[in-house]
Amino acid sequence: MNSNLERLEFSKRLQQALRNAEYSPNSPTQLAREFNVRFAGHPVTVHAARKWLQGESIPTQEKLRALASWLEVPADWLRFGNAAEQRAKGQAAALSPTDSKIIGMLEQLDEHHKAIALELLRTLARVTKKK
Repeated sequence: MNSNLERLEFSKRLQQALRNAEYSPNSPTQLAREFNVRFAGHPVTVHAARKWLQGESIPTQEKLRALASWLEVPADWLRFGNAAEQRAKGQAAALSPTDSKIIGMLEQLDEHHKAIALELLRTLARVTKKK
């Protein structure tokens, strides 16, 4: 997909998620303020929030996950739209409820904590395999 179109589509999904969460989709000031209250990393500027809303840029993966968590939408959907949603539905049908829950929890972690979780899972798999 064309990068300009990707940014515009992301903007539409972000605006919809904001409306659904009862926030203004037209206020970069409110978006920046509410986002920064919930985000532990480097705060975003009103200018950056305006660029998200206008379809001029897409946030980093870390910020995207924080937005999705705050607005209670899947991060894949926020970033990629229905194509990701359709892939997720197909994959979810093959996963157990426990597996889906684990994957959901892993998606909320930052990269450092994902690496720790991966190492823990590898260790548990080795221990289980030896039994």
